[in-house]
Amino acid sequence: MSGLKTNLKNQLDGAAKIAILGIGSLLRADDAAGMLVAEEVEKHCGKTNGKAEIKVFFGETAPENFTGEIKKFQPTHLVIVDSGDTGKNPGAITVIGPEEETGVSFSTHQLPTGIMIDYLLKFITCRVTIVVIQPKTLAFNHPLSKEVSGAVKALSSTLRQLLAL
Repeated sequence: MSGLKTNLKNQLDGAAKIAILGIGSLLRADDAAGMLVAEEVEKHCGKTNGKAEIKVFFGETAPENFTGEIKKFQPTHLVIVDSGDTGKNPGAITVIGPEEETGVSFSTHQLPTGIMIDYLLKFITCRVTIVVIQPKTLAFNHPLSKEVSGAVKALSSTLRQLLAL
């Protein structure tokens, strides 16, 4: 997990305003991962030490609906957290840049993540990081798998440490 922390620390270097965008369906098992990480980060946002302003957005299955709010916030860094098929073991956490996004399958979005990012970058200048958690199951109305539950806890903890929350 130290590789994850180092990678995210590098991605967030120099951040003054950080937008965290959780994506996923709470009704589809492991697809909820991004939303659950966002919830955990938001619980602790009031405890920031003043290094960076942090705002959490809950994109659910239509994150494009929050582009206006993200543009208004004008983040220096945007962290998108979602579940997606990276071809790795369930619960694997992968940090990618927006240029690598095309190699990941995000199945529950109404609009591809890359199109939303391209749109946002026409209006704001920020560093975009996508954090993907490999799902085990996307079955409707099923609980989170143990593997993804562990990944959500690990990623939430790592983000809280890095953001000094």
